[in-house]
Amino acid sequence: MSSEAAGLVGFFAMLLLIGLRVPVAIAMGTVGLVGGWYLNGWASVTFILGSAPFETVFPYGLSVIPLFVMMGVFAAHAGMSQSLYRAIHALIGHYRGGLANATIGACAAFGAICGSSLATAATMCRVALPEMRRNGYADSLAAATIAAGGTLGILIPPSVVMVVYALLTEQSIGKMFAAGLLPGLLATLLYMGAVLVQLRLRPDLAPPSPRPERAARLVAYREVWPVALLFVLVMGGIYVGWFSPTEAAAIGAFGTFVHAAARRRLSLRVLGTCLGETATTTAMIFAILIGTAIFNYFVETTGLPRLLIAEAEALGWNRYAVLLLVILFYLALGCFMDSLSMVFITVPFVFPLVTAMGFDPIWFGVLLVCVVEIGLITPPVGMNLFVIVGISGDLRLQTAIRGIVPFILADALRILILVAFPAISLFLPSLMD
Repeated sequence: MSSEAAGLVGFFAMLLLIGLRVPVAIAMGTVGLVGGWYLNGWASVTFILGSAPFETVFPYGLSVIPLFVMMGVFAAHAGMSQSLYRAIHALIGHYRGGLANATIGACAAFGAICGSSLATAATMCRVALPEMRRNGYADSLAAATIAAGGTLGILIPPSVVMVVYALLTEQSIGKMFAAGLLPGLLATLLYMGAVLVQLRLRPDLAPPSPRPERAARLVAYREVWPVALLFVLVMGGIYVGWFSPTEAAAIGAFGTFVHAAARRRLSLRVLGTCLGETATTTAMIFAILIGTAIFNYFVETTGLPRLLIAEAEALGWNRYAVLLLVILFYLALGCFMDSLSMVFITVPFVFPLVTAMGFDPIWFGVLLVCVVEIGLITPPVGMNLFVIVGISGDLRLQTAIRGIVPFILADALRILILVAFPAISLFLPSLMD
């Protein structure tokens, strides 16, 4: 068997293991070790196994991951999601569809603090779903709005998936964050537009809601200023060069800790829960990083990325035709796999191909995040849909799926816009040079 064929067999064997519910880190590490042994012998494999785990998790830049994870965990326990939702609800909630758009806006703002789609969807489901139901919103619209809004958590910076992509491809984390800001705002506006289009066609999905009294609105606006201040401090500090991403993550984690303590949300039990969640999530990501390093050793040995580049050039296709195939590949894979696993598994193959085609790596990183987040709301997996159905307790999955189609169409439009106008992603990073 040629080395390239061994690479293909290894890739599909890894997908099979994941399909059998083997943890991603173990599946990647196992395939990397077995494949490396087959191609290079046992001595080479033992050297990689002895050196890769330490070399993978040792770099100082990786400390940004537990800090941003901690920032999101403290933000969730501090009640920031409720503050954001109440403030945006007070501003636009009384319009037809206002509660749905307030949910999307709150998801975008909370995603900027949390950095996790599943956490954003789960938190906002507890906050927004009862309110929309109480005001007569159809379950299909309410559930789909929360599921789609939750995907903004991995696009609007800070984003753990963007950090992972930047580390895997040796790109600037700060530039990745800057590149995701305008596409994140575009995604928010398109989702809000999807709500308005649905209500133009079917006004019965969401009746108008009464406007809160002026005193209640003022209270809601006052509660939200710490969240806005924290976002400006973290992202603004990175953008203007006051902090490195790691320093900004530390400031963000400390800021959310102080905010949670000031609101009396941080008992010793809650603090232990927050630290436990941070440690568990960080350990999972680091384990996958180690598995990825071992798998990358196998992939580089096979020469499969070079073969893919050569085959793409031999076809003589326009580079955008190759990009379309890559996007379709991710959309198909997203139906069966979560976003973080997709990034870890596919970047070793796909990144050399798209950069050889002349695409900007920062721009492709944003496009990749946009595409994999569609998988979070695409059946049959649609992790955000499962989270919302599980938390609600009485919502049927078919109901959530029925309402998600307009938001997937909005995602497709966003991808077309980002491909047609790369400056949307690259304008802010260009100002950081």
